[in-house]
Amino acid sequence: MELDVAVPEGECRALAYPPLVGRPEPGDEVLLNTTALAMGLGTGGYAMVVAVPNRLPQDPDGPGHLVKARYTPLQATVLGADEQDSPHHELLREADSLDGMPVIVADLHSALPPILCGLYASAPRPDVRVAYVMLDGGALPAWFSMAAARLREAGWLKGVVTVGQSFGGDVEAVTVHTGLLAARHVLEADLAIVTQGPGNLGTGTRWGFSGVSAGEAVNAAGVLLGRPVAALRVSEGDRRERHYGVSHHSLTAYGRVALSPADVPVPELPGEFGERVRDQAELLAVRHRLVPVPVDGLHEALRACPVRLSTMGRGLEEDLAYFLASAAAGRLAASLLE
Repeated sequence: MELDVAVPEGECRALAYPPLVGRPEPGDEVLLNTTALAMGLGTGGYAMVVAVPNRLPQDPDGPGHLVKARYTPLQATVLGADEQDSPHHELLREADSLDGMPVIVADLHSALPPILCGLYASAPRPDVRVAYVMLDGGALPAWFSMAAARLREAGWLKGVVTVGQSFGGDVEAVTVHTGLLAARHVLEADLAIVTQGPGNLGTGTRWGFSGVSAGEAVNAAGVLLGRPVAALRVSEGDRRERHYGVSHHSLTAYGRVALSPADVPVPELPGEFGERVRDQAELLAVRHRLVPVPVDGLHEALRACPVRLSTMGRGLEEDLAYFLASAAAGRLAASLLE
């Protein structure tokens, strides 16, 4: 829940997760973590409620024995689909295949809505069941993603699966592997999209960024007999050389980390910028299948998105190439559906 909190400097916006910290009421005193405000972080910009000292949440009484955000003050106990007390344990105990399910992997959480735009604009049928598998490289609580919540309300997501240390999804799982298997066999998804939660971490170094996990997700989809689709992170609005065109995040995650072959949708963008993207993508052709994807009609599909499109503070028209590349991944995956 979103709050307005009085602080010595005036007032600030804050978020509270009632299952973890209790439900604040007007007039309550709260303990705040203001790191995001002090550092000027771009994702959310909220202070976080750590505790409501005079209104504590109920003690967890199950079911569930998985502890997420382990050994932190706000560790959460959840029921994992893959744990012994789960009604899905028998289903997942020997599960070992995604049955060829397409799995779209992307670097940034902001790719989720445009991927879905491209998918539903191109899907062979309107009732495609899509699961979002949320990695723990960004936000840990799935509750922080307003986009995921609204996409569920719009009927574009069948459910959210939180894996690793992330939590709060419709389905919880220990690893990305069991998360993908749960998407397929518990949520009965036709397709899964894998990204980290909101708020990636990067250091400007070749290996120091949370999106490295995209390559690991490609491997998980491959070893489980899925059909990995590696969405490129492309930008014309980001003038940093390492992100202009195809981001070095994609080149490292897919070119160095992903050992399983994947389909790499290369958006057919116009002009010199489009040539740059195609040339950079060729670096991935050693292991992966490059698939040119037309982008005609995708701009209109993106404009009709049921949630606001934004990446790194840039909207649709400020970085159209980013959103077209993500939508192209959805279009390619739609062609893989029977």
